[in-house]
Amino acid sequence: MTQAILTEKLLDYLVQNNPDILLGLQKDLSVTKYLEDRVSLVVPLAEQLAAEGKPPYIIEEVCMNELTADLRPSKFNYIREVLETEFLQTCNRFQKLGVLTYEIHNLIEACAGVFEHFGFTKENENDRSLRYVVIGTISEYLENN
Repeated sequence: MTQAILTEKLLDYLVQNNPDILLGLQKDLSVTKYLEDRVSLVVPLAEQLAAEGKPPYIIEEVCMNELTADLRPSKFNYIREVLETEFLQTCNRFQKLGVLTYEIHNLIEACAGVFEHFGFTKENENDRSLRYVVIGTISEYLENN
């Protein structure tokens, strides 16, 4: 298992599930450093698993689970789903304008306090109270922008 493979897979994961993080990293020109730093944390695990004779696909899966543990659930995917469900016209407009990812990034920032208050986790991502507060926050954001 090479670091290059894990770095590529982590980048793919971020593109699909956390493009908001990539946007922030691009502003600081630190995408490569972020990827290298994160992957370097799981290299000992990968080496240990390889020494135990685990097949490459198992090593890859275990390492990716470790690399992405604190990135789940995806706030980006959550906000996108709320937009698509509750604000479809706005979502479509953002998509046509080519600003959907950027606006979701802004909405994640607008909802930061809500996510912090609820402690956004896999266990509570389906919490109706959380969803209602996020919908309200998105409505307020859209009215003011």
